[in-house]
Formats: sequence, structure tokens, C-alpha cells
Amino acid sequence: MNSDQLEGNWKEMKGKVKEKWGKLTDDDLTTINGKKDQLVGHIQKHYGIAKEEAEKQVKEYEGSHRPKFPDKEMPMVEPGKTQTTGTR
Repeated sequence: MNSDQLEGNWKEMKGKVKEKWGKLTDDDLTTINGKKDQLVGHIQKHYGIAKEEAEKQVKEYEGSHRPKFPDKEMPMVEPGKTQTTGTR
């Protein structure tokens, strides 16, 4: 999940983010508005942890909440590259 997906799915994700980081307030979630740097900053502030640790937690969260295709994970494609299936 990238930052655009975080912003685009923010309304759906707010509840799950609140479950993961329960110290975040509704006002925090409104301010964050799907922006990864804001989320990191608020986690850092409320939990008294270093920026690197907050970034690590958010990255792990993103990895575990990636959109998935039915019955299999979304294929990973390197940035700037397109995926080919071999059939046309």
C-alpha cells in the first residue's frame, strides 16, 4: 500500500488505524487525513517513540493491510515498471 492508497482509502481505514494505535484521537485522525507523514508524527507524539520506530510501525501496518486479490496476494511490481502476463 502506498501513500496514495492510504489517502484514498482513509475513510475505510480510520477505524483500523484507531484499533492499532488507540491513543490517536478522532481529531488526530481528522488532521492526519490519510497522510503518512502526519500519521507517523502523531504516533511519535502519542507513544513517545522515535520517528524511525513510528515509520517502521506504519510500514509494517501498510504491508499487512495491502489490498489483495481473491485467493492470492497482489503481485509486486517494481516502481516504474509494468507487469506483463505473457498473454495478449
